[in-house]
Amino acid sequence: MLILRTLLFGPAHGHQIAKHIQRTTEDVLQVEHGSLYPALHRLERKGLIGAKWETAAKDQKRELKFYRLTPEGKKHLVAQESKWKRMSDAIGRVMWPAREG
Repeated sequence: MLILRTLLFGPAHGHQIAKHIQRTTEDVLQVEHGSLYPALHRLERKGLIGAKWETAAKDQKRELKFYRLTPEGKKHLVAQESKWKRMSDAIGRVMWPAREG
């Protein structure tokens, strides 16, 4: 879900995705490459993201694989966000119940 949400802002290569997640969570979540790339490949196989090799802007000799969210990925993200919201609300009610009385 975090990868899909990151790609909502536009195409990005793996390192950019990992850094975005780390930065936006204030270093609470750090996505290791050993977890990120298998996840990217699974999302690609499911048709939720697409990928394209492109020449790096800074280093014209280097190619990077840029990932982008597909229309199917956007639909999936909306559904997952809704499920996450319901789940986190339910957990919150157990962890911090409203005071009675």
